[in-house]
Amino acid sequence: MSALVEIRDVHKVYKRDSFDVPVLNGVSVSVPHGDFLALMGPSGSGKTTLLNLIAGIDRPTRGQVIVDGKEISAFNETKLATWRAAHVGFIFQMYNLIPVLNAFENVELPLLLTHLKKRERKEHVEAALSIVGLPDRMNHYPRQLSGGQEQRVAIARAIATDPTILVADEPTGDLDARSAHEILDLLQQLNADHKKTIIMVTHDPKAADRARHTLHLDKGVLVEQGAA
Repeated sequence: MSALVEIRDVHKVYKRDSFDVPVLNGVSVSVPHGDFLALMGPSGSGKTTLLNLIAGIDRPTRGQVIVDGKEISAFNETKLATWRAAHVGFIFQMYNLIPVLNAFENVELPLLLTHLKKRERKEHVEAALSIVGLPDRMNHYPRQLSGGQEQRVAIARAIATDPTILVADEPTGDLDARSAHEILDLLQQLNADHKKTIIMVTHDPKAADRARHTLHLDKGVLVEQGAA
């Protein structure tokens, strides 16, 4: 498989007052098309920073981030925001659903930034909610859903635009064991059946076991890489 994501000698340093705080120190990694990669490591290891660089939320201090042949680390903020909206689907630990919008409206949100007509948006939303197993919950509000169902709606929102890559930051961190198991089943299904490339930050070894590969970070460096 060819590389979808290439991280080349990436360094990330944050400024805190007059101090430099190094977070990533020369990380290089290649993620193939169709991979399901888990990023693991202790708190402060740099795994979320690396995820944010891949997703175009942040940019490296030094080094290159290349996604699908484009060096996104060289984009200006406007170009990066446009690229991110078109190519990245985000899945968060706390779902980040809008409480006053129902499931359909929450999933439709990223599509409002596209040129799709209303009918086309409706088709995308219904397809996404069907994939995550919630076609009968589209008129329900977040408060009427369980935590697992809320995360399914969030995943539907992430896939509605058919993104190039899905990034998930502790997607099971706020769920009970059964709901977490179901969400991981769904992520595996998206990877296997829908060929979605997924990069997931997790502290849970059981979650990491669902990935095809695991990458371990410690103090900003890659310490181990293995296959699930």
